[in-house]
Amino acid sequence: MLPDELERVAARYVPGNGKLDIHRLSNGLVNETYRVLRDGSAYALRVAASNPCDLGLDRAWEARVLECAVRGGLAPVVEYCDPQRGILIARWVDGRSWNPVDARRQSNLSRMAELLRRIHALPTPTPARVMSPMKWIGYYSAAVQQSTRWNPSSTAAPSAAAALRTAATGRLAALAALPGVDPVVCHSDLHTLNLIDRGDSMVLLDWEYAHAADPLWDLAGWSANNDFEDELERDLLASYTGRPPTRDEYLRLRLLGWLYDYVCLLWCELYLNLYRDARSGVAARGAAPDDATVNGAAARAQQLAARLIATASSRAG
Repeated sequence: MLPDELERVAARYVPGNGKLDIHRLSNGLVNETYRVLRDGSAYALRVAASNPCDLGLDRAWEARVLECAVRGGLAPVVEYCDPQRGILIARWVDGRSWNPVDARRQSNLSRMAELLRRIHALPTPTPARVMSPMKWIGYYSAAVQQSTRWNPSSTAAPSAAAALRTAATGRLAALAALPGVDPVVCHSDLHTLNLIDRGDSMVLLDWEYAHAADPLWDLAGWSANNDFEDELERDLLASYTGRPPTRDEYLRLRLLGWLYDYVCLLWCELYLNLYRDARSGVAARGAAPDDATVNGAAARAQQLAARLIATASSRAG
């Protein structure tokens, strides 16, 4: 969003009448996020990024989920929401984000398990937006293919990409062969930057990827994003279920974890294709992220690719 338009949106919809102080926080594939100060209060302003790819988002459904999450104390209070224009203004939440050490503490595994149970107990808005790993892979694979036309030099090695697609197909088949579970509301983007610890409670940000799915998708996402080893992953599952997990539950979690990593790798590839040459205007879409953000995405892509390739031949990753 251009600066003048951003100023007009903030002036109209951010509560208060005083002078606006707007600071850009991030520019991602689907959102631009800003911190806005007005009349002594702080707000988070999120606007849809200018991305030509269809990434399977449904902002109207997200708005309905947010209503439930706010009532459940799981999301910041929303001051204004326009799903059609992709504008969301919420009250700023004070607290702290966890670091990798925090995420691995046994006490915090229990807190996260409780938070996951609360997310999954939210009522599912109807009609339900049901998504699956196969659908996410489909959206991101198509977007990556489209983006390579703008930046063909960033395409991954064809042999590695083909091997990973084959491995993903095998895991999707293995997942489909397991007993099914009823879908629940999943946040689907659980990482430390989206979690605010207020001491006596925790709040989650960025619900745009929320959908109805296997509840273990969220456990897989938290485990994958924090690079949990098998033991920590199993501890989280046991804390979530409140009992020793069954073999099928643990196998589902392992399969979903590999597939979540694969979706994240596709996300990184798309991000790099769109923004690697942003400063020169070759493939720019919206405001360009800084070098540190782009380099971080590149490093994460290498890490994910190595992890996925190393486990591609095993059944459960």
